[in-house]
Amino acid sequence: MKIAIITVAGISSRFNKNIPEDEKILKCLYYNEKPQDTLIYQMLEKLEYADSIIIVGGYKFQDLKAYINKQIPQNLQEKIITVDNPHYHDLSSGYSLYMGIKEALDNFNDINEILFVEGDLDIDSESFSNVVNSKANVLTYNHEPIYSNKAVVLYQNEKDDYHYLFNSDHGMLALDEPFKAIFNSGQVWKFQDIDLLKKANDNFKENLIEDTNLGIIQKYFDLIDNNSIEVIGFSHWVNCNTRKDYEFIKKYWSEI
Repeated sequence: MKIAIITVAGISSRFNKNIPEDEKILKCLYYNEKPQDTLIYQMLEKLEYADSIIIVGGYKFQDLKAYINKQIPQNLQEKIITVDNPHYHDLSSGYSLYMGIKEALDNFNDINEILFVEGDLDIDSESFSNVVNSKANVLTYNHEPIYSNKAVVLYQNEKDDYHYLFNSDHGMLALDEPFKAIFNSGQVWKFQDIDLLKKANDNFKENLIEDTNLGIIQKYFDLIDNNSIEVIGFSHWVNCNTRKDYEFIKKYWSEI
């Protein structure tokens, strides 16, 4: 069984900046013309291959459920499990991933792989298909410049281990060991060893509950064999933080 997890629990603060309270919206549901022109709709189409799709929400959770029930095609609706994260406002992104993985492990016994994607991304279909079709554990990267105030840094050290750097306060980053390669993370991952993923998820709950989703991800990739990892780049990748980002994405959709 193949599982996909999308996390969309955040309050979309930059996306809703200077917007009246009654007009604020969950970022992944925003559109200005067709209701199919949303981040969540476009991503769900890419995840049609999955046997089950777990969507972890929080902020405006009822709006998320209503959109799925009204706008998502029935064949996809039947695969979707929605999970409400009650700590979207007081814990970081790690708790959403923890809940998504736990939901998968609690509901299914025959999981072969779990793909995790953050819900505010737009990625070209060909590159995304490379992740879907890979038989390995997958790390991803994009081709944007690395700026410490917004990038999630992925690097490979001299022992061939992969590590992440991220400053949740959007300040400076410091890399204190030699490295072979450095990337701007594509924020999509595939996990093939479900037993080790469970260990990483349990460790998060016990020791790292206030961490970002990198707390689970880093622990998992520390546990597995480096030879089981494939690193895949994205040709088109946008992290949608603002409405200007959305307009850029929508223009891309109109041109492909």
